[in-house]
Amino acid sequence: MLVLTRKSKESVVIGGSDTFERMLKVTVVEIQGERVRLGFEADADVPVHRLEVWERIRAGELRRGPPGGAGAPAQ
Repeated sequence: MLVLTRKSKESVVIGGSDTFERMLKVTVVEIQGERVRLGFEADADVPVHRLEVWERIRAGELRRGPPGGAGAPAQ
C-alpha cells in the first residue's frame, strides 16, 4: 500500500505506466476533523465504486439482483 500525505485541494493521479495516460485523479476536497472528502475524476469508461459496492459486484450480487427482484439495487 502506498501512503501519501496530501493537503486540502492537493491531488494524486493514477495512470498507466506505459503511456502515462491519466486514469484517475483523486483530490482532497475538504478536511473537517477526522473526516476527509475526496473528489474522483475518471473517464466515463473507468468504473469508480465504494469498496463495499465493488466487493458485492465481484461476488456477483449486483449482476444477479435481489431474489425475485427486477434488477440491481441502486449504488
